[in-house]
Amino acid sequence: MTLPSWQDAGLGGTARCALWLVTEVGEGNVFTKGQLREAFPEAAQIDRRLRSLRDYGWRIDTSRDDPQLKQQEQRFVARGAAVWIPGQAKTPRHKSSLTATQRMKVLQEDNNLCRCCGIAAGEAYDDGVELAKLNVARRKVAGVDGAVDYQLVTECKRCSAGGSADREADLLAFMERIETLSPMEQRAFAKWIEADRRSLSLIDQLWGVYRTLPIASRSAVAQALGVTAK
Repeated sequence: MTLPSWQDAGLGGTARCALWLVTEVGEGNVFTKGQLREAFPEAAQIDRRLRSLRDYGWRIDTSRDDPQLKQQEQRFVARGAAVWIPGQAKTPRHKSSLTATQRMKVLQEDNNLCRCCGIAAGEAYDDGVELAKLNVARRKVAGVDGAVDYQLVTECKRCSAGGSADREADLLAFMERIETLSPMEQRAFAKWIEADRRSLSLIDQLWGVYRTLPIASRSAVAQALGVTAK
């Protein structure tokens, strides 16, 4: 079967990306972000179109998946659905729209707080530029049994814009790290979970304030403690 041309402007960006991978890169081969952008100079969000192929079963590894890859490199491992064929690029179930009831339920379960930065709806950011707006996002989660699921979580607009689409959670790895804590540390962590907040010690609070000081003030504090400020 003859494939459409990846240069056909009548096709969507996701379909053109898929065809470019199949015909120009080839399964198992490496390409760079620069090559992708050179192939689609007119597309402002071609990186996002490429990432969206993973929702249709395409496997595209980055340096996080394959240590042999450089930061700017990706590997086209395997093709998925033929998204250039009408009907093959239907919106995946985990990308479907939420109902108002579902959204309200998630916000209530998350105490109407962004689960990334902790800000509440209508609260001002530290820079005072704008007030926080909360959205419900889908987080990719690998369970302790290895099964991958997409779970709903509350995020503010800024955190969502900061790349939440690439944010993943590995519960098995997380639980293994918890097991490395001492019994006392595990009890402290459990208390944070029960309270849904971390109680900062005095030294944590002092460190937070110190990090906000100008270099001259940081140097004065460092000198008082007999060290050199960075």
